[in-house]
Amino acid sequence: MTRRTLLAATTTLVTSALLAGPAIAQESAADLAKKLSNPIAALISVPLQLNYDQDIGPADDGDKWLLNVQPVIPVSLNQDWNLISRTILPIVSQHDIYPGSGSQSGIGDVVQSVFFSPKAPMSSGWIWGAGPVLLLPTGSDDLLTADKWGAGPTAVVLKQQSGWTYGALANHIWSFAGNGNRADLSVTFLQPFLSFGTPTAWTFGLNTETTYGWINEQWSVPVNVSVSKVTKIGNQLVSVGGGLRYWAESPESGPSGLGYRLVVTLLFPK
Repeated sequence: MTRRTLLAATTTLVTSALLAGPAIAQESAADLAKKLSNPIAALISVPLQLNYDQDIGPADDGDKWLLNVQPVIPVSLNQDWNLISRTILPIVSQHDIYPGSGSQSGIGDVVQSVFFSPKAPMSSGWIWGAGPVLLLPTGSDDLLTADKWGAGPTAVVLKQQSGWTYGALANHIWSFAGNGNRADLSVTFLQPFLSFGTPTAWTFGLNTETTYGWINEQWSVPVNVSVSKVTKIGNQLVSVGGGLRYWAESPESGPSGLGYRLVVTLLFPK
């Protein structure tokens, strides 16, 4: 899949949504938007998140398109507990990431998280979930995979009140098997987030998606601002949004400056 194909597909979805027909009931839309701000809400959804980053590589002449397909599937375990499956399947198109590397397009490594979460918030209003996270070496190219199996813990905590959602999601992955010629992994991911939802189903968000590699002692800190809205395309409920990201910190050959994000999320409420 080429960069042009990735952009065209997502842009078509966004444009269709913005030009969509009749709006859904505002209360229903606002409620869905609120659930989308909660990473462990009991809502089946399929976010399609397209990211573009630039100024990559020693000469700052590389760029990267990344389409994350992120299905979220909740399962009711009993009257008190949910299991939430969150998968990240990256589809990548990149150019000149390393000197002489040329272009690569294909699938990257899958990250699979599973959260066990109480159905009811705590008495203080806080919502939480925790469980395992797995790294699967599914990359279709040597430059699109770490070629390692990894595992570790993941957790999320958040609170929602008066239109605001704030909290953090974190995980840590250690590699335990894979190609012995590739570097081992010990990577922490931290995503503090803040968003505000309106009665008309608009959501304004701010977060960072910070990673720290303990072995190479390198930070990656993109800061993201976004806006989205719940609407309909035909009979399909969707959330459509976009935003900017600023690379506050990245490895020497990592991206810098501004990046861009478009997101279309398919919603399947019960």
